[in-house]
Amino acid sequence: MKRIFLSIILLATALTTFASKRNRTDTATFATGCFWCTEAKFQQLKGVKNVTSGFTGGHVANPSYKLVCTGTTGHAEACNIVYDPSVITYDELLEAFFVAHDPTQLNKQGNDVGTQYRSAIFYHNTSQKQKADYYIKKLNTEKAYKSDIVTQVTPYTVFYKAEDYHQNYFSQNSGQPYCKYVIQPELDKFKKVFKDKLKK
Repeated sequence: MKRIFLSIILLATALTTFASKRNRTDTATFATGCFWCTEAKFQQLKGVKNVTSGFTGGHVANPSYKLVCTGTTGHAEACNIVYDPSVITYDELLEAFFVAHDPTQLNKQGNDVGTQYRSAIFYHNTSQKQKADYYIKKLNTEKAYKSDIVTQVTPYTVFYKAEDYHQNYFSQNSGQPYCKYVIQPELDKFKKVFKDKLKK
């Protein structure tokens, strides 16, 4: 009887461990310019559970979008990307990060200019930092871009969620001129590159 009971406990423990691994999620935090564009692109990828637009890397608590747009708070428009590492890895998300924008533009992306539009990776642990540093060095060595990458790699500290109307912005405002003429062409290019990794 004791053996049966012990077997049941071991089986239950194994199932719990397996379930916790299957249900485990991690978070990546990226800034690639306008967070509407970042959000729209990363939402397409299989394994990405949730994308939240917000602000991080600054020195003002609970900043508003209007205040961040002044460029005085030190924040970057960024996205918290919650993902299932059994479906998509951090390495694959980094690959998407370097495709999703031009990491050689300093404090700007296209017509969006200011430190709030900087290219940045906010790492959550040592492994994420090491991988970010590795890929930046590798891409620079291989001359993947015409200029050197200027992406900041800094520790994740506090993330402030942007106002509700910024969440799922593209999907809710696809008819707006900015969405139609700026985000949509970028999104189309992104989806072509990652066509095998897109959600159905």
